[in-house]
Amino acid sequence: MEFIRDVLPELPKDREITIVDFGCGKSYLTFAMYYFLKIQRGYQVRMIGLDLKSDVIRHCNELAPKFGYEELTFLEGDISSFEGVEEVDMVVTLHACDTATDFALDKAVRWGAGVILSVPCCQHEVNRQIQSELLQPVLKYGLIKERMSALLTDAVRANLLEQQGYAVQILEFIEMEHTPKNLLIRAVKTEKKHGNDRRCYTMCKEFGICTTLEDLWKREE
Repeated sequence: MEFIRDVLPELPKDREITIVDFGCGKSYLTFAMYYFLKIQRGYQVRMIGLDLKSDVIRHCNELAPKFGYEELTFLEGDISSFEGVEEVDMVVTLHACDTATDFALDKAVRWGAGVILSVPCCQHEVNRQIQSELLQPVLKYGLIKERMSALLTDAVRANLLEQQGYAVQILEFIEMEHTPKNLLIRAVKTEKKHGNDRRCYTMCKEFGICTTLEDLWKREE
């Protein structure tokens, strides 16, 4: 809620705002966001939670009317194929696993979302690809390779978002003692694009990696 409070100036208050929570799970965060924005701060909010688990979605849809949360709905579905809205003001993903985060970021950018709050999880894609003779003394240790791959994945995501015109911060959103998966990508849309920074692509080529997000946006070039 503190991170959301910080970006409130980026959300319009003179109209209804649409927020999508990808991979909402049991939706503790989704309900809390609705209460914070709608009840406490007075925003006109339409909020959608999306998850693959039908029993969880059914339960959340039963709870929302009990609280009087009329503009909060939950849908069952996959992030990559979700087409339920045309414009979104804020996209939230909490621990969307592996490339699900990439599909969520892709959707957010295509919608022109003003705010993106993403906590990545289980970044396996780069771990399967990464190669480097120079770093072989480091990469031969599985745990270190895994952590380096995760950090590299999120750094690439941040750079790609900047190229799409977002001001990006990577923040620690919870202390390491609670979970090592504690990085938050916070992106706010700006009017200025940072151009096609070839250094990011050069680095990816050097390590022999291509992320899903990079691939999705290359198709549009």
